[in-house]
Amino acid sequence: MAMHKLVAVLTMAAAVAAGPALAQTTTNLYRSVSVEKGKTVRLAVVTALKKDCTVGEVGGVRVITAPKNGQLAVRSGKLKTPASFRCPNVETPVQGLFYQSRPNFSGPDEVSYETRTPEGGTETYTVKITVTDKPGGAGAGKKDGQLEL
Repeated sequence: MAMHKLVAVLTMAAAVAAGPALAQTTTNLYRSVSVEKGKTVRLAVVTALKKDCTVGEVGGVRVITAPKNGQLAVRSGKLKTPASFRCPNVETPVQGLFYQSRPNFSGPDEVSYETRTPEGGTETYTVKITVTDKPGGAGAGKKDGQLEL
């Protein structure tokens, strides 16, 4: 019986000690977007929301592989989460990552970036970008002439 208690205590101690290390796990994700040449498309929005819906620090965005045929911009601001979000109607600081192709480029491009969560975890994304000659790509929304995060 004493041995079972010792094993349980050691298991709990190991789980507590591993907590920060477990938060550092990385997830690799892949997605694709399409955008009209010369237009801007939002690739990511990183919030400061923790899993329990409290607001922490914005984790941030780090570019791993820059695009060969365009440029990236990181913008900071605040957004209110939609009612359908897991944490509805919460205002949170955010960082957005945006891509814009060179003016006369159309074709494939690719970007890799890493985001940090408020809990300290990381997610690595690779985005395949198709830059088209024709309207119909998924550009970032505009409001009063300003790009929305």
